[in-house]
Amino acid sequence: MLEMIHTFLQSMGFMGLSGGQAIMIGIAFLLFYLGIKKGFEPLLLIPIAFGMFLANLPFAGMMDPGGGSGEAGGLLWYFYLGNRLGIWPPIVFAGIGAMIDFGPLIAEPKSLLLGAAAQFGIFATFFGAILLGFNGQEAGAIGIIGGASGPISIWLANKLAPHLLGAIAIAAYSYMALVPIIQPPIMKALTTKKERRIRMEQLRPVSRTEKILFPLMVTLVVALIVPPAATLIGMLMLGNLLKESLVVERLKATVSNALMNMVMLFLGLAVGACATAEHFLTLQTIMIIILGLLAFAVGTAAGVLLAKLMNKISGGKVNPLIGSAGVSAIPMSARVSQKLGHEANPSNFLLMHAMGPNVAGAIGAAVVAGVMLALFG
Repeated sequence: MLEMIHTFLQSMGFMGLSGGQAIMIGIAFLLFYLGIKKGFEPLLLIPIAFGMFLANLPFAGMMDPGGGSGEAGGLLWYFYLGNRLGIWPPIVFAGIGAMIDFGPLIAEPKSLLLGAAAQFGIFATFFGAILLGFNGQEAGAIGIIGGASGPISIWLANKLAPHLLGAIAIAAYSYMALVPIIQPPIMKALTTKKERRIRMEQLRPVSRTEKILFPLMVTLVVALIVPPAATLIGMLMLGNLLKESLVVERLKATVSNALMNMVMLFLGLAVGACATAEHFLTLQTIMIIILGLLAFAVGTAAGVLLAKLMNKISGGKVNPLIGSAGVSAIPMSARVSQKLGHEANPSNFLLMHAMGPNVAGAIGAAVVAGVMLALFG
């Protein structure tokens, strides 16, 4: 009887809780606080935090891979395989495509330039990672954090540096959730109040034909120039075609709602599950977190500065705030542009103007990911 009691006591999680696991559980609770109390992208942070919480519980075996003789692994391991095999990110991209409107980008093609400018954050971070001792593959995977797209970051990290997946995914999604905190100080520092008050002209109407042709042409052009980007761009544009065709409403509704929400839950849990103490609490992780912040800062600054230049060239018709939306992070960064513009001028409505660079940034990040894969894959 005493032996049974001793065995039970030894099997209790309290007996195996390490200092690292305690720290990770504390970080998970911080993310719960930010998601629930502060409302910072709870759809992202809560699943990620819970996956981190579960994966760091001692003896729970949530990330056990199982055995080769048919022995079942931990539940989170199978969610993680969806990321590892590159399944969840493209499905999420299809859902994003089914929800967003490319109309503002089609109506104002120069928004592509703002989306491209924001990708400077990726390349600045890439070279920063090289200087810190990461190899080309690792630097490429880290740099893509600047694309402000969690699915892209996960997809590329799996291809180039799967051992860094946890740190890269946590950094990407955490900074996406913190866009309302990170971007405003940079935007205010680089613009004057007069510039923030600029009202932009209403965008021209976009025809249904244009909206249908756009996803097809973008997929064709990108796939012919950067074939490795075809997976992400193709799924993004598939989702958008389902939306704009107006003849498959059930498919569009499923992809953008039920399927999207389900996969986001699995993806979030899998991302959090990668952040175990032994893999996350390292010097590399600290460097990745710092580089991720650099990526967002440089991307935001580059977009705003190019928008300032466009404002000068246009004779004062472009509000520089919309340039920050080029970092993607759909639609959070566009909302930040709208919020700051409205604060400076209550009659300002910049959301649709900011959505052009916003969706252009998503396309740009996917293309750059394809370039990184072509170079280092």
